[in-house]
Amino acid sequence: MSKSILKIVFWTLSKLPFSVLYLLSDVLYVLIYYIIGYRKKVVFKNLRNSFPEKSEEEILHIAKKFYRYFPDLIVECIKMANLSAEEVLKRMELINEEEVHRHLNAGKAIIGVTAHYSNWEWGIFRLSLLTEHPKLIIYKPLNNKAFDEVYNDIRTRFGATMVPMKQILRHIVRLRNTPHISMFVADQTPLYQDSDYFMPFLNQEALVYTGTERIAKMTNFPVVYCHIGRKEKRGYYYCKFTTLVEDPSQYGEHEITQIHNQFTEKMIRENPPYWLWTHNRWKRQRRNKS
Repeated sequence: MSKSILKIVFWTLSKLPFSVLYLLSDVLYVLIYYIIGYRKKVVFKNLRNSFPEKSEEEILHIAKKFYRYFPDLIVECIKMANLSAEEVLKRMELINEEEVHRHLNAGKAIIGVTAHYSNWEWGIFRLSLLTEHPKLIIYKPLNNKAFDEVYNDIRTRFGATMVPMKQILRHIVRLRNTPHISMFVADQTPLYQDSDYFMPFLNQEALVYTGTERIAKMTNFPVVYCHIGRKEKRGYYYCKFTTLVEDPSQYGEHEITQIHNQFTEKMIRENPPYWLWTHNRWKRQRRNKS
C-alpha cells in the first residue's frame, strides 16, 4: 500500500468517534482470537513460561484479557491521527511529573525508559505535551517503509522527534548541553552483538538491550522510568514517572540494565494482560562461542 493511500486510510478511520472505534474493536477481538487465532501459540507459550506457578485456567484468563485489550490498542493507535491535545490531556493522567521537571529545571537531560506495555504510543503524545524541551523517541524502524513514514508523521504531531536506534548518539551529542528527554522502549529483543548480555526476565533467560545503560553512562544523565498503566475505563490511562538512577557513574556494568528490566518485570507481574505478549521476546538463545 502506498504512503498516500495509507494516509487516507488513517485519516478517514481516525475521524470516527471512540464509540464506533470500540465497536470495531469488539469485532476485531472475535476475529483475532476466535477465528484467526493470531499468534496464540506464541502468547500461550510466553505466558506459561513466564508464570509457571499459575494454573491453566489463570493463563487462559490472562490471555483472553490480553486479546480483549489488543484490538483496543489498535483502534486507539489509529485514532492518534486525529486526537486533539485536549483529548490527550484528558485521557492520560500524569503521576509524579515533578520528577521530570526536577531534572530538566536543574539543566539535566533525561534518559527515559518505558516498555511495550499498555498504550505506550499515546505516551509519546503525553510526553510531547509535558514540556517544551526536546523529546527524542528512540525506535526501531519498521520493514514497511511507507507505513513507518506515515506512522512517524502521526507520532510527531505534538513535537516529538523520532530517532532510529542507529542515529541516537549523534542526536544526543547535538543536544548534550540542552535539557531534553531521550525515551527508550527498552524491552524489545536486540540483535546479537559482541557484547551480548543475558539476564533472567519473567522466569526465562533473555537477551536484553543494553543501549540505555551505555548512553546513560556515556552522558551521566539520570534514568527515569515512564510507567504507563491502563485505568478501568476504556481509553483512559496514567503515566507515572520514577527516577531509577540519579548518577549512572556510580553503577557497575549491567547494573542499570538490570534495574530497569526488573522494574519492567515487576510492572508486568502486577497486571499481566497489558504487555505485548504476541512478541516472541525469548527467540534469541545464547550462541555457542566455542
